[in-house]
Amino acid sequence: MFQIMVVDDDKNTRLFLKAVLEAENYTVLTAENGEDALALMDTNHVDLVVLDIMMPKMDGYEFTQALRESNNNLPILMVSAKQLPSDKKHGFMVGTDDYMTKPIDEEEMLWRIKALLRRARIASERRIVLGDVVLDYDSLTVSRKGETQELPQKEFMLLYKLLSYPGKIFTRIQLMDEIWGADSETGWETVTVHIGRLRKRFEGWNEFEIVSVRGLGYKAVKKV
Repeated sequence: MFQIMVVDDDKNTRLFLKAVLEAENYTVLTAENGEDALALMDTNHVDLVVLDIMMPKMDGYEFTQALRESNNNLPILMVSAKQLPSDKKHGFMVGTDDYMTKPIDEEEMLWRIKALLRRARIASERRIVLGDVVLDYDSLTVSRKGETQELPQKEFMLLYKLLSYPGKIFTRIQLMDEIWGADSETGWETVTVHIGRLRKRFEGWNEFEIVSVRGLGYKAVKKV
């Protein structure tokens, strides 16, 4: 069971978020500010933090920066009344993973939390599991029902990226820059070639599909 820490100086907000999260079967810790949150983390395992910004003693920006400077990659969702683009930019610059503005849409918050936890699990395990399909980052292999294929590095990284964010559309340029590098002299057509190879390699596999989005790029669709 995942344990989430809610950090907010407003008691009613803490109680509200605690109730919403516990209704989804999360266990919840609460803290009034960043200092108290750090102290709690010394004695408790935390999987994700839902974090206000404006708090006494240590605000949300300072808390996030302190974690990142100590190489702690704990997922952080900032939830704040601060709505200016500069506020959000500051949040992402110090290291938050996501940002929502108050008043909170409960359903959207829960979706975002699930996505952050899934990505954190993928990052820590370096594996993606889709039904009978397992992608293992360390061995560059894709396994299914006793069959294992070792992929060329670029093909594997491309598939791993798409399946890490199912449903998210990536442009060819985005994929090119991330997997081949922004300084690569290879054209974006290389992405199209590698997508074609992946489709042929996994033709008939019902667990996922790589879909072309006309005029935009590609996305992976989970079917399990």
